[in-house]
Amino acid sequence: MTLDRFYPIFDDPIWLERALPLGVRLVQMRIKDRDAHELRAMLQRSRDLCRASGATLVVNDHWQLAIDLGIDWVHLGQEDLDGADIAAIRRAGIRLGLSTHEEAELDRALALAPDYVALGPVWPTILKRMKWHSQGLERVSEWKLRIGAVPLVAIGGLSVARAPEAFAAGADIVSAVTDITLNPDPDARLRDWLEATR
Repeated sequence: MTLDRFYPIFDDPIWLERALPLGVRLVQMRIKDRDAHELRAMLQRSRDLCRASGATLVVNDHWQLAIDLGIDWVHLGQEDLDGADIAAIRRAGIRLGLSTHEEAELDRALALAPDYVALGPVWPTILKRMKWHSQGLERVSEWKLRIGAVPLVAIGGLSVARAPEAFAAGADIVSAVTDITLNPDPDARLRDWLEATR
């Protein structure tokens, strides 16, 4: 299965109502700090919206809900991996994307035969405080050499202008969050992203 080259990340299905009609085909829902009932409802809504438009939905962290709701993809960070039942995820036929930031994490990820590997932050990011300032494009190229045919997602500080650089360095997919969600015209920015990655 070939994944789209543009991978926005959102925290509310309201964003999907904007992004999917514009042509977004791969999206992650990263929902934090909601109670169990609200979280389930939001992921169910996201699943239904993505199914209706033929888009691939990836659920960040909440692998048990993904199994319950019949969602095909889960993304796990390194901390999420500690408590995740990878065997249960795989038994459910769910595909797996994993975050990496350093060699040891990449080794750990590759041992689990992921369906994609994410590397970040490639450039400095305002999204969350991390001990990794920025990985740089050389690291993107290194990672691609290491992972071979596994799709590589570049994340962190990405912009439309930087997308070609990330692709040239070896990324298969580029991911963006605040470049869209904090933009004064998110719809126009989404269109720019789609143009730059298709």
